[in-house]
Amino acid sequence: MNTAVSHDLVKEIIGSLDGAKLTAGAASRQQALNTLEKSGLPGAKHEEYRFTPITRFLEKNFTGPASATPSLPSVDEFLINNLEANVLTFVNGQFTPVFSKIISPELTVTPLSEAITRQNPLVERYFQKILETESDPFALLNTACWQEGLVLHVPEHTSVDKPVLILYVNDATSGQVLSHTRILAVIETGSFLSVIEKSDSVGTNPVFHTLSEEWVVKENSHLEYCKIQNDSGKICQVSNTVIHQADSSLLNTFTLTLDGQLIRNNLKILIDGEQCESHFYGLYLLTGNTLADNHTVVDHRKPNSFSNELYKGVMDGHAKGVFNGKIFVRPHAQKTNAFQSNRNILVSDTATINTKPQLEIWADDVKCSHGCTSGQLDEEAMFYLRSRGIAESSAKALLLYAFAAEVLAPIQNETLKTYLDTLIANRLNKNF
Repeated sequence: MNTAVSHDLVKEIIGSLDGAKLTAGAASRQQALNTLEKSGLPGAKHEEYRFTPITRFLEKNFTGPASATPSLPSVDEFLINNLEANVLTFVNGQFTPVFSKIISPELTVTPLSEAITRQNPLVERYFQKILETESDPFALLNTACWQEGLVLHVPEHTSVDKPVLILYVNDATSGQVLSHTRILAVIETGSFLSVIEKSDSVGTNPVFHTLSEEWVVKENSHLEYCKIQNDSGKICQVSNTVIHQADSSLLNTFTLTLDGQLIRNNLKILIDGEQCESHFYGLYLLTGNTLADNHTVVDHRKPNSFSNELYKGVMDGHAKGVFNGKIFVRPHAQKTNAFQSNRNILVSDTATINTKPQLEIWADDVKCSHGCTSGQLDEEAMFYLRSRGIAESSAKALLLYAFAAEVLAPIQNETLKTYLDTLIANRLNKNF
């Protein structure tokens, strides 16, 4: 891979930020930067990014060190209607208390820079312990230049009564935006937390957002995690999310990519306990020139656990979808049940999908399967609906909606489910 240009690009990205604010965690920042300067950002020959030309996008769209100054009067338009939630808002990479609110007293939220400065025990014990920065160049970039982050803590045997809505808003009205954010969350033994992440931008200038997250789910705890990407701006977003599960924990994740110019989601689940249950659902509903790339890793490290992964894609126009799913079953992870499915529908002749499910099993007493399908709408189902007097466009939208809605079925929060259902229905009626 050609890294010479990548090195210059790294310097431009870091130079665009306020160096005076990049002081917390200086040692780890410098170490990440040193590693990144040696490796560079991924080029066309980088195996993990060969279908996702993020470096080329950055070289083309970001020039000079300047980054836009936000001028948003409110973020109300980005909230989810009728959802009563704790709201944590980042604007252009900075945590913004004026647009945030915490209504659940059992939830503790601390700015990451403050937690590092005050040597918060959670940071000392967990920060950057499960995020393997050197496995992804954009995790290295994020570690070198994160602007702000949050530490979320749920104490033992506590159920946070309201979901946490994390808003990432990028205001590109006055110029380009480069934002880099972090999340560290620790859910102690026997506790519950529901989290919704939502990305939005305003303005027509390009946005580059990296996000790195570490979620620690302890014994007998439950995490509901939903990522919503429906950003119509000129955004390139790369997220690295790692979730660590201890004994008897329950995890449900939902990744829904409905819009955004160039999206890369790296989701890694470390099932490091027995009797764990893990469910991963994904939907990428793409049109235009959108490219969405989902890379998932499910790492079974202990015996007697269960994981199930279902990702679905619908591609229209010139959209491109990428799915790379890996399941690892370690030698001691006997009696593991692990299942993975990736199913795709290509609505247009110009849409593409690249899918690669993988299994690596070092244990012999397991039940594992994986598979993928790519095709077009069922002609018999279309004929049946048309024969009942349903117009072709409506029949197509109905079949696509039924295909996509399966991913939403397990969501427990009815307000969130209704919101997502409406987004999908509107998208299908408008574009298909």
